[in-house]
Amino acid sequence: MDMQQIVVNKQKTREAFASYVQGYDATNPKVDLKIRHTTKVAELSEDIAKTVKNVHPEVAWLIGMMHDIGRFEQLRKYDTFIDSQSVDHAAFGCELLFQDRLCETMYEERALDAIVETAVSVHSMYRIPETVPDEILPYAKILRDADKIDIIRANMETPLTDIYNVTHEELYGAEVTKEVLEQFKTHSAIPRALKKAAVDHVVGHISLTFELEYPRSLQIMKEQGWLTKMMNFPSENEITRQQFAVIREIMQEFLA
Repeated sequence: MDMQQIVVNKQKTREAFASYVQGYDATNPKVDLKIRHTTKVAELSEDIAKTVKNVHPEVAWLIGMMHDIGRFEQLRKYDTFIDSQSVDHAAFGCELLFQDRLCETMYEERALDAIVETAVSVHSMYRIPETVPDEILPYAKILRDADKIDIIRANMETPLTDIYNVTHEELYGAEVTKEVLEQFKTHSAIPRALKKAAVDHVVGHISLTFELEYPRSLQIMKEQGWLTKMMNFPSENEITRQQFAVIREIMQEFLA
């Protein structure tokens, strides 16, 4: 397939996505969060794709628009975005798109189905499986970068207690789990299995910066400023404040 011949009807996708999310309560901050996150990830994906060889920016945009389609029904059914407490939102999104055929209302080019399905299915995995075809791999990497970048913004614009489904005391009074901090020091993302305390999720999101694949992605992460705000987490626990001082130092050295 000659990707350069593909024309993505952005207007159709925007209208179809808007129609789909009308079925959910946009006054719910969590629904609004995911609507804005979706459009931001699509824009970031297109931006990053323009700096990557042999990648179609509009296809990257489309994948961004599809990547979290499972989040809305996940929230309706389970009232949480935590996959371990509900359902794998990426796999669930692929089920909606390609088993229930929601994809047919979202975009016209069926030749893109394999790319969209693969990229969406792996976007929230700890690592991309080696089985992902070479021609799809850049799209998967771009989507993961864009998602990581905007997760930081989304978490800073929405109360973290709402996102993590925890109390103020559970989040701002907890210490970072020792294993989480040690993992952070290795410059890698935090596996879900290590996260025990609510504040570990904050450290986990900061650690996503280590995983960015493309120079443009790291440039955007630096420029948008949300990472700095997240690292200045206002813990009410003195030990945790000391832990975040270490986290800031490690990340600042990495970014330099």
